[in-house]
Amino acid sequence: MIASHPPTNKDHTTDRTKVPSHAASPSPVSEPATAPTPAPAPAPTLAPDAPVVILNQYYVPDVASTGHLLHELARELVTQGCTVEAVAAWPSYGPPDTWQPCPLREVRDGVQVQRMKTTRFSKDRLLGRVVNFTTFIVPLALRKLFNSRRDRVYLYTTNPPFLGVIGALVSLVRRHTYVQLLHDAYPDLAVWVGTIRKSGFAERLWHWMNKMMYSRAAETIVLCEAAKELVCRNYAIDPARVHVISNWADGDLIVPKDKRTTNFSRTHGLVEPFTVLYSGNLGLYYEFETLIGAAERLKDENVKFVFVGSGGRKAWIAEQIQKRKLTNAILLPYQPTPEVPDSLPSCDTSVVSIARGIEGISYPSKLYTSLAVGKSVLALSEPKSELRELVEKHKLGRWVNIGDVDACVATIRDMMAHPEEVAAEGRRARELFDREFTRPLAAKKYAHVLALAAQRAGLPVRSVP
Repeated sequence: MIASHPPTNKDHTTDRTKVPSHAASPSPVSEPATAPTPAPAPAPTLAPDAPVVILNQYYVPDVASTGHLLHELARELVTQGCTVEAVAAWPSYGPPDTWQPCPLREVRDGVQVQRMKTTRFSKDRLLGRVVNFTTFIVPLALRKLFNSRRDRVYLYTTNPPFLGVIGALVSLVRRHTYVQLLHDAYPDLAVWVGTIRKSGFAERLWHWMNKMMYSRAAETIVLCEAAKELVCRNYAIDPARVHVISNWADGDLIVPKDKRTTNFSRTHGLVEPFTVLYSGNLGLYYEFETLIGAAERLKDENVKFVFVGSGGRKAWIAEQIQKRKLTNAILLPYQPTPEVPDSLPSCDTSVVSIARGIEGISYPSKLYTSLAVGKSVLALSEPKSELRELVEKHKLGRWVNIGDVDACVATIRDMMAHPEEVAAEGRRARELFDREFTRPLAAKKYAHVLALAAQRAGLPVRSVP
């Protein structure tokens, strides 16, 4: 991702031999003809008669970010001429008040959606999460084992983490073409959280299953270069079969707005103070200690910290706000989907964080909504991270080393003192989003990788310029 310097034209020394005055002037030296640049070869993409089936535990109207991302992907693939099916559980990700009623079968935005009834215990408890996984995976595995179609390409995600193992097992007994999409890397994440012991039996077994899952996949998609390195190193996968495709946001729905014009800002008193907003998963894989520490240090200044969402750290954040008497911090639940385009721009800087030791294991998809709203990004990560590299390379905002409360306080004060710079960072964020992280661009890349898998299976593909 380091920008290369433009090539420098070398000066050519001219022939200094004198030409007699009576001699004819030498003819101009003609430049060698430049061969025309060949047009890029047409890229394969999915044909309508080779449907793709997306399998993920969550799908809209569930509040899980992966469910919304995959819905947007499916919808965009349909607009690009692909046939798409989706298989998921019924809504169960967020708190019960977010579970919207929806049919088990429907056609939604041109996508054939099939939902499965599963248990809906709290995902914040390990046992509840495991039971939910099991009641989704076991029936799904039986269905694919007996009903898998050889004229389809299956896209397995890592929600739940070992979902792609179904594809590997089915492919042992049937022709089953699948692409593996890695969102969060397990068992690495489970070891990091402390759920399983490093180098223990569970981790070794999990790695063995992953080896089979990735080895039998026609292609693999990951979200960042660090994740690609992890997959190739851990499972000896050919790098040519591992493709980096970034996540995206809905740039038509999420657009830049002046926070003074939003209902969310007026409702929660955010119009006048400098507002630091974290909106998304308040889970274990994100860093909140630095922000809470900064909020405590800035209690008497004109700044407001807003946390929106739910997850494993929500109770801790609520406790800290109360314990430290943080009158400049508020904690709010997930906003209803129609109100998200109003809530996300209601800030001066949008926080994107990733916890220590997570690089390559997980990547914060909320980065792309932060870019889409055209706000300066406050990035919290370790020094060697792709998040930091992106923010600093394109001057999209500020980076702070996680745990460095002093630097976080100084950075926020500097942003408050230089609103013009903060606004310029936000404009650059949206410009970068429009160039590199739109849904149509990501869907085109997905269609290409899925078509490569289809070609391996002898399924029909079509060419696009």
